[in-house]
Amino acid sequence: MKTRITELFGIQHPIIQGGMHFVGKAELVSAVSNAGGLGMITALTQKTPELLAKEIARCRDMTDKPIGVNLTFLPTFSKPPYPEYIQAIIEGGVKAVETAGRSPEEHMPALKAADIKVIHKCTSVRHALKAEKIGCDAISVDGFECGGHPGEDDVPNFILLPRAAEELKIPFVASGGMADGRSLVAAMALGAEGMNMGTRFIATQEAPVHDNVKQAIVAASELDTRLIMRSLRNTERVINNAGVERLSAIEREKGDALKIEDIIDQVAGIYPRVMEQGDMDAGAWSCGMVAGLVHDIPSCQMLIDRIMIEAETIIRQRLADALS
Repeated sequence: MKTRITELFGIQHPIIQGGMHFVGKAELVSAVSNAGGLGMITALTQKTPELLAKEIARCRDMTDKPIGVNLTFLPTFSKPPYPEYIQAIIEGGVKAVETAGRSPEEHMPALKAADIKVIHKCTSVRHALKAEKIGCDAISVDGFECGGHPGEDDVPNFILLPRAAEELKIPFVASGGMADGRSLVAAMALGAEGMNMGTRFIATQEAPVHDNVKQAIVAASELDTRLIMRSLRNTERVINNAGVERLSAIEREKGDALKIEDIIDQVAGIYPRVMEQGDMDAGAWSCGMVAGLVHDIPSCQMLIDRIMIEAETIIRQRLADALS
């Protein structure tokens, strides 16, 4: 399948693995890329630029296919050393970067000078247009269904994707609710030129996370996620667990007076405990509603092959039959 996304990133299939904290490591990234998609190393999981450089090199030993790096720009007082992270990306020969969080505008000159293709994650058309204006090459359009931060507009992909298609000139992929061949065909019908999957890729054999995490996603339904931190305007979609129940009780008690300090124990430092130790009730960790469509734990090769076969079957048979 050829789209502007496959052409832009030099990949076989229009499938991107989104950046995920403590998940986007060399094992998963290389497996996705070897299967014909685009794997993304999560930069800030690596605590220093030097460690990122080592992770890129480790991934290079596992695949000769294109890989990318996710770099999230956080609204914090003690900013990570972003120029040094970008230098590690450049020196590692990575040619695709997924940016997220705040605008990447101040870092675009360095990325473009290194001939790096930038795909920016956006939860609204207005932000996507700004990303296009500052020189991003593509957009990951994240609908309300997505795990992690869906923005504050609450617009699902059935509306957001065609709106993006009406406004954008650069290509975009659909993110949020993506799991299978049906997702890919639907996303393309709505104007996207590929899809970005996060939660679905956690439940794969190569994902370097505790088996408890994978089993929790398989066991979850589409009703098992919760939205937290809404009153802080930092909304995050997470899987429900005992830690999230504790957090939600504090949110209800505090109401509009809620401060991040009130719930910090349930959101800070949680990912190593969940992803590495398998402590499923430690606190809040991102998960999309798409968990309801995840029923097994295949290899990345099996998953991507299955997606592409299903997508082609839908296009060539089901949709074609509807026209006959």
